[in-house]
Amino acid sequence: MKYEVKFPTHSIEKSFEKFLLKIPQRNTQNKIMQAIEKLANDPRPFGKKPFKKLKPPIQFYKYTAQYRIRVGDYRVLYDIDDNKKIVWILTISSSRSFVDRSFLKFLIPI
Repeated sequence: MKYEVKFPTHSIEKSFEKFLLKIPQRNTQNKIMQAIEKLANDPRPFGKKPFKKLKPPIQFYKYTAQYRIRVGDYRVLYDIDDNKKIVWILTISSSRSFVDRSFLKFLIPI
């Protein structure tokens, strides 16, 4: 069964779109959107290098990011609600920000 890919709030969606539009390479923007669309068919693409289950999960405001996909130099954090068949897109970050943890100062590990 296909999952629906959504943002939990309008502000998270706007923040995601704003970050995405700042990426200078339009090709990279398209790849990120394609990767997100693929999550509808396979929200846990195990065995594929760009996919990772986060250990520990990361609390993002009142939401929990349990998974990450990598697209080039960018990371998309998301969660899955299997009961409702929804993939919740929570945030996007450059890999540099993700690695140096400056991005994570806004997130609280659970």
